[in-house]
Amino acid sequence: MAEHIFFWGIIVFLLGTLGVGVWASKQIKGDSVNYLVAGRGLVLPLAAATLMAQSVDSNATMGNMDLSSQFGFWAGASLPLGLALCLLLTALFFAKPMNRMKLITLPDFYRVKYGRRVEVVASVIMVLSFAFLLAGNLVAGGFLFQGFLGTSYTAGVLLIATIVFAYTASGGLFAVAYTDAIQVAIAFLGTLALLGFMSSSFGLNVPEGMGPLALGQLVDPGQGAAVNWATLLALGLGDIVAIDFMARVFAAESPETAQRACLIGSLGTVIIGVPFAMMALGTPGILSGLGIQSDGPILLSLLKNVAPPLLSLLVIAAILSASLSTADGAILGTSSVIAHNILGVRHTDHNAGGDRLLALTRTMALVITILGVIFALLVPQTGILLLLAFDLGFAGLLVPLAGGLYWPKATRYGAMACILVGTVARLLFFVLMPTMFGADNTLLYIPNPIFTADFDGFPTLISPLLGLAAFVIVSLMTQRSRGAAPEVVDLEAMQPAERS
Repeated sequence: MAEHIFFWGIIVFLLGTLGVGVWASKQIKGDSVNYLVAGRGLVLPLAAATLMAQSVDSNATMGNMDLSSQFGFWAGASLPLGLALCLLLTALFFAKPMNRMKLITLPDFYRVKYGRRVEVVASVIMVLSFAFLLAGNLVAGGFLFQGFLGTSYTAGVLLIATIVFAYTASGGLFAVAYTDAIQVAIAFLGTLALLGFMSSSFGLNVPEGMGPLALGQLVDPGQGAAVNWATLLALGLGDIVAIDFMARVFAAESPETAQRACLIGSLGTVIIGVPFAMMALGTPGILSGLGIQSDGPILLSLLKNVAPPLLSLLVIAAILSASLSTADGAILGTSSVIAHNILGVRHTDHNAGGDRLLALTRTMALVITILGVIFALLVPQTGILLLLAFDLGFAGLLVPLAGGLYWPKATRYGAMACILVGTVARLLFFVLMPTMFGADNTLLYIPNPIFTADFDGFPTLISPLLGLAAFVIVSLMTQRSRGAAPEVVDLEAMQPAERS
């Protein structure tokens, strides 16, 4: 009976999501601005919901519980808390000025401030990092379908990738926004329902040294403090330069709406994400007491073996919602960057077939979906891919963004130096480290006697500092060089066609 409930419930949910997304495609009207930034007209409820949906993903739920159950509260809670911190900082310092610039994609900022070469380099890094982000959410779908639909892991990854590609490619950010609003509501209800069931049935048992008051997790490297801080900072700062996230800031109807949406999204991320960390602490004891051995994500073991079927279905829908909401944003954001910023197709480029940017973005959506599937099959882990994605942005892209907005002495040479030094340093640390955020590096590791697992977490902290030093030093050295100053453009004075 339970198997039938899971099967048909998941099928109905997926078909409903697909239907809403395809319905939203009617608002595109053949215009790439409508497709990429929803016509820059998202009202506060939609803007807040879609920002929150980008934070509440499968990594912040399934990955959160896996890390919390193994290493303690702060290991898992750092995921949603870091994402909530990102939304808070964006509200305070970035939402209003970025919304006023009327950009289409985040790399547009690097072109406006620093020129075409910086735009292309930044775009390539963003595409690479978001392929990892997409993969992390496809992993969650693969595990879910394997456990509850009886498919293989590979078939599950392919199924969720096909569905999210279908409605994202057809409806763009309109489809993403409308489905996100529904998905956030499901995630909120699922979280509260599971928390209520766990509290009433088993209590929220906290093993000694594992709870939120065990501050050794934040000050003692032996208890994972370096990794936990790396997680908070990679997400809290690195997510600011996330292409899908900034697309929602651009799409808000006004700077004030963008700021308020970020604040609401920050609070909602904490409300949904932190309970998963608390529930995870007692889950291993519950499963072992019932004689159940977890052979995959611990949340799925809890739902399959302990929770009532209808409650499990609601939470499964919540996890799928989280996975879809981030995956669709990753596909849309990355494909638009490839078409608009790397290949250089602008909103004004039209031919007999219509808007070339719209057509090429849809084509690139297929390419990036395939790349995400490949990564998901190579690294079937839910929490680590998210962190790696934002680590790259934190290492090389955040400083030029903040500097371009707030430091008049920033130059294009300084920006390029920061991007290259920070990113290369982080990638070198990655291939030389046997672990990444507490998990084995199964993607690409070069064995060496210098960097051991004890150094885990520190690459996240060191790489952006190297990038910052390069940014400041090179910018100051090139102040008087001809053409070194930022290419500041008054976007408010430009015609709409010129802005894109």
